[in-house]
Amino acid sequence: MRIIWFRVRTVIAGRGSDAGMSTSEYAMGTIAACAFAAVLYKVVTSDVVATALQSTIGKALDVPF
Repeated sequence: MRIIWFRVRTVIAGRGSDAGMSTSEYAMGTIAACAFAAVLYKVVTSDVVATALQSTIGKALDVPF
């Protein structure tokens, strides 16, 4: 019981022993980053975005000087 109260007091006081991420947290972060990259790739390579980019570039190049 005394160990539990010591741990609670150290966590509340902000003196916990966790200095960084553990291996599982790195793994979850890597998986999340890869999932975000896959979604972003699908969005950027979609027909709607490609058409919008082509339209924007076409309008910029057709501006009279």
